[in-house]
Amino acid sequence: MPDIKQLSEEVANQISAGEVVERPASVVKELVENSIDADSDRILVEIKNGGKDLIRVKDNGIGIEKENIEKAFSRYATSKIEEISDLYSLNTLGFRGEALASISSVSKLTALSKAKDNLKGVKIVYHGGKKIKAETAACSQGTDIKVEDLFYNTPARYKYLKTKTTEFGHISNIITQESLSYPGIKFNLKHNGKNVISTPGSDKLKDTIYAIYGNEIFSKLHYLEFEDRYIKIKGYISDPSLTRSSRIHEMFFVNKRAVNSRTLSKAVETAYKGLISKDKYPVVFLFVKLNPILVDVNVHPAKKQIKFSRNKIIKSVVTDGIKEKLADLTPAVQYKVKENKVEDEKVKSDKNIKFEFPESDTKTEPHKSDIDNIKSKSKYTNKENSKIKKDKYKNGRSNNNINSKTNTN
Repeated sequence: MPDIKQLSEEVANQISAGEVVERPASVVKELVENSIDADSDRILVEIKNGGKDLIRVKDNGIGIEKENIEKAFSRYATSKIEEISDLYSLNTLGFRGEALASISSVSKLTALSKAKDNLKGVKIVYHGGKKIKAETAACSQGTDIKVEDLFYNTPARYKYLKTKTTEFGHISNIITQESLSYPGIKFNLKHNGKNVISTPGSDKLKDTIYAIYGNEIFSKLHYLEFEDRYIKIKGYISDPSLTRSSRIHEMFFVNKRAVNSRTLSKAVETAYKGLISKDKYPVVFLFVKLNPILVDVNVHPAKKQIKFSRNKIIKSVVTDGIKEKLADLTPAVQYKVKENKVEDEKVKSDKNIKFEFPESDTKTEPHKSDIDNIKSKSKYTNKENSKIKKDKYKNGRSNNNINSKTNTN
């Protein structure tokens, strides 16, 4: 049996990076969330070539002290939790202490940071996880991190990256979600020198939605806010006339963390059932606030997947709240909703039309209007039968075909 050896720190970091850093958007997410946790109110994100050549995240947060900068880039080093019990009362986005170490191990990284009240900052450089230099440097308060040549030392992973357009699309989605989750922060996203997203940082969700999506979408959104049991819900939902062909615009935020949740998605779609086409999805920005102990965010290193400990209750509360809001919409929307329901019922009833009197325990004479209707129907059928008989001799059709056609009319 071969000798069992301890993996080097370099190899261990690269293996760990595979879980945290899947693509350029993963890097953006981790760095931006660090900036949010650092109490920043302005975050600049610059991207080149879809993030393959450059990812830069600059903030005006509290910064990192010179004596802590190297610790920040070591594995499992964090200022956000100390004990396992802290995972059940998280008030930060980051907590695992893996991101910076993972990112620096698969890129050429340069970090500038200056803590509040310090006269000078610090600059540190890593290539493939190896520290190249650390020195005092002049910079403004906050942290400025540049990630260049992502996956340069892991070519097998680099070749699986998509086109720059696709990769930037994922990055744009991340910034959109973070902007909506933290409307009090002014976000600016640039790609190849061009401004793509710019939010006002007014601390008003409606301003951020308007800045990103424009009036075409915002004008068809409706604000809702309700509370049931231990759950608080607020956000915006679209009226049934505004739909999309995928779930990309179903956005969920649990305790201010952008997440993917099958439970919440199912709850929303159940509320809209019957009001929109089966192959369409509503536009939803839904914020859920509940006790952190009821949510597990430590399911995956990327922290996008979560688990609720009371799925059925949460789904029921969300579904009922949205249904109630949809029922209270403007008269025009109510008419549209009612029209859809009536049409659905009509389709069902048309499948099984019968011209018969209902069975009854008592003998009653049919109403004159009912008799007239039946006679009218009978005349119509007789005329049709005559026409079919004539067609029989013209076209040489068989009696079976005639009978079949007669039965379908």
